[in-house]
Amino acid sequence: MKRYGAYVACAVLPGELALVVCLVAGVRVPVPVLVAAEAAVGLVLGAHLVGFLRRWRRDGSARDAVRATVPEPVLRLAGHELRLLASLGRWVARRPHGVGGEGARAFPYARDQAAMMYGLAFVCVVETAGMAYLLVGLPVVHAVFLVLDVYTVVFVLGLHAASVTRPHVLDGGALRVRQAGHVDVRIPLERIASVRRESLFSHEKADGELNLPVGSRTSLTLELTGPVDVPRLFGAPRPVRLVRLHADDSAALHRALGQALGQALAETVTRARTAPSPVPGPPASA
Repeated sequence: MKRYGAYVACAVLPGELALVVCLVAGVRVPVPVLVAAEAAVGLVLGAHLVGFLRRWRRDGSARDAVRATVPEPVLRLAGHELRLLASLGRWVARRPHGVGGEGARAFPYARDQAAMMYGLAFVCVVETAGMAYLLVGLPVVHAVFLVLDVYTVVFVLGLHAASVTRPHVLDGGALRVRQAGHVDVRIPLERIASVRRESLFSHEKADGELNLPVGSRTSLTLELTGPVDVPRLFGAPRPVRLVRLHADDSAALHRALGQALGQALAETVTRARTAPSPVPGPPASA
């Protein structure tokens, strides 16, 4: 049912969007078409609401009911937007995300993109003012473009805020690699075969590789002993065996990773040496 509901929504929502564009452009749409379109949208939303309520009543968990009712791509997009908005609040409050654990060390990476993001936000503000002046005689179109332009500014600032407040984090057992609000993956230290410093400014797409450039640059390369799943934005699996990332202080991250890997290797060797030997069985009879 969830799959069929997704198919119906994919058929209805583009039609609703086309209808809105026609209304904004001043195209006269027959009343029966408007009524039919709004009825279809209402039926789709009502069906999803009924499914959500039934699932919630049966399972007792609103989160599970939402996951079972709403398509995963929609959930992931909504989660991404919410993370950007939450990052704006964390940016203002100077409260980074995910660095409160014992022994955790944060390694920022957003410094080299700050000028570009501020410049892009300024251009968006100028574009918003220009469009508001040009469309002052078209109230409906002016309102639509104003909302879109303001949200674009918020989106750009949210991207930078997410990069600032969601740094890479190295704790006792893993390296948490992140980029803004769309990449967040924990790589266990035992999965890291080697780490090296290298500045790269060009990154060709290849299977099994994850490139997280900042200002078109990566400064660290991690080779893994086995694949780690890094889901794409819409949830598609992406196993990677090589990760390229950037840090403001790549030397410090390289040094900290080397120390953590050495300590993890020493602990593994110690456990192997101190493990009790198996109890020998009784001697075989002649």
